[in-house]
Amino acid sequence: MSIKQWPDEQQPRAKLLQQGPASLTDAELLAIFLRTGVKGKSAVDLAQELLQQFGSLRNLLQADQAEFCDKPGLGTAKYTQLRAILEMSHRHLTEPMQRGATLTSPDFTINYFKSRLRHYPYEVFAVLYLDTRHRIITYEELFRGSINRSNVHPREVVRQSLKHNAAAVIFSHNHPSGSAEPSTADWRMTDQLREALALIDVKVLDHIIIGGGEHCSLVERGWQA
Repeated sequence: MSIKQWPDEQQPRAKLLQQGPASLTDAELLAIFLRTGVKGKSAVDLAQELLQQFGSLRNLLQADQAEFCDKPGLGTAKYTQLRAILEMSHRHLTEPMQRGATLTSPDFTINYFKSRLRHYPYEVFAVLYLDTRHRIITYEELFRGSINRSNVHPREVVRQSLKHNAAAVIFSHNHPSGSAEPSTADWRMTDQLREALALIDVKVLDHIIIGGGEHCSLVERGWQA
């Protein structure tokens, strides 16, 4: 049966308009993007099949062009549309984090780090440099590592903090495993960086770990900034 023949409240577009996008399943959201199905399958049926093939919505969004275009109902046009949508989403999140913006919301900062780090298949350690009024100076990805480790050098963090004339910093790194649970090494590293930066009067405000859709703030876990 065509989606147009479904009751209005069950059609993805009508459901989105009436109840909001959060009410839709992954398959329903993907169906709106696909717009049409293939012979014998509605857009929702096709979306459900694609999610099964890729394993998750995230895997589909991260697929390379060859893998994406190889699936029925997809192709180069939809791949370019998807990449454009993802880039607009990224710019929407990062635009307020430009130089001179003041950090006003912990949630916004966390979402910013998620947009930057969650898709890497290896660990990346990043620093957000702030001035004395906690306005953004710049964001920088300092170290890249393996799937479960990145070597962070306090000396380089100190050097870059001096270079940017930072008064405070927020650290973040990702766990490609998907778990945001901090390791013993994460706690130890954060303490070492705080001690090193204290020598040049730079305050560490937090260290946020990103794992897939999860996050962990060490300050919220009791770490003393």
